[in-house]
Amino acid sequence: MRKMENQQKQQWISWLILFGLMLTWGSSFILMKMALLSFSGTEVGLLRVVITFLFLLPFSFRYIRKIERKYFWPLFISGIVGSVMPALLFAIAETRIESGLAGTLNSLTPLFTLLLGLAFYGFKTRWVNVLGVFIGLVGAAGLMISSSGNHLGGDFWYSFLVVIASVCYAINVNLVKKYFSGLDSLQITVMTFLYIGIPTLIYVLFFTRIPGLLWTHPDVWEGMGYLAILSIVGTGLALIAFNKLIKMSSPVFASSVTYVIPIVAIMWGVLDGERFTVIYFFWMLLILGGVFLVNAKPSLRIKSGQQNNFVKNK
Repeated sequence: MRKMENQQKQQWISWLILFGLMLTWGSSFILMKMALLSFSGTEVGLLRVVITFLFLLPFSFRYIRKIERKYFWPLFISGIVGSVMPALLFAIAETRIESGLAGTLNSLTPLFTLLLGLAFYGFKTRWVNVLGVFIGLVGAAGLMISSSGNHLGGDFWYSFLVVIASVCYAINVNLVKKYFSGLDSLQITVMTFLYIGIPTLIYVLFFTRIPGLLWTHPDVWEGMGYLAILSIVGTGLALIAFNKLIKMSSPVFASSVTYVIPIVAIMWGVLDGERFTVIYFFWMLLILGGVFLVNAKPSLRIKSGQQNNFVKNK
C-alpha cells in the first residue's frame, strides 16, 4: 500500500514538474521580447549567458576538481554551440519576428538531432521517423514563408536564425552523447557555463556598453529583471528540475514538454497582441506532427544521454 502511495505521489510530482517546465520554457520567448525593449539582440544573448553563469557558479565549486582535464575543450565547444550561439541567434531573431513564431520553430530541434545522428553517428531508425523529419521541415518552411508575407524577405531570414539555433542545439545533443558519457547532465550544465561564462563576462564588462547603460539609465534594470527570470528560472532551475523529472519518470515522458512549449509561447504572443492566423496553426501542427513521428518508436537511439540536454538554454 505504501509503495503504491509513493508511486502515485511521484506521478503527481512528475506532472507538476512537467507543467512547470511547460510554463517556464514556453514563457522564455516573451521574456526575451520584453528584455529587447532595453537591450539590443546581441546584448540580450550575452547577458543571458552571463546571468546563468553567475547563478550556477556556486555549483561549480562542487565539481571543478572532479572533472578531468580532457573534458575542458569538449565542454567549452559544447557551451559555444549549445548555449552562446543559440542565445544570440534567438535574441537577434526576435528583434524582427514574433515570440510565438520563435517558440514554434524551436521545436525543430529533435528533427535536426535525428538528421545529424543519421549523417554522422550511425543512428538506426525507421522510415516513419524519417518521414517525420520531412513533414516537420515542410511545416517549418511554410510557417517561415507565411510569417514573412509569402516571400523570402528580411523577416524570413530572421526566422531562419531560429532554425540555425535549433541546429546548434541538435549538434550539442550529439556532442554530449559522443563525448560526455562519463558525466551526468548537471555536471555538464554547470561546467559548461563555467568555461564559457568567464570569457563572456569579461567581454560584457570591458567591450560592450552594458555597464554604462546600467549605470546611467536606471530604466534598463527592468530589462535586466526579465533577463534574470529567463536565465535563473528558465535555464538554471529549469534544467535542474528537468534532470529530476528524468530520474523520477523517463526521458520519453520528460521530452514530451517539447510539444507544449510552442502552445505556451503562442498564448503569450497572442496576449501581447501578436498576429497568429489560422494558416500559422496549420504549419505548426505539421511541425509538431513531424516531431511526434521522429519520437514515435524507441528504436531511435537518442534517449537518456541526449534528452538530459534536449531543451537546453530556453
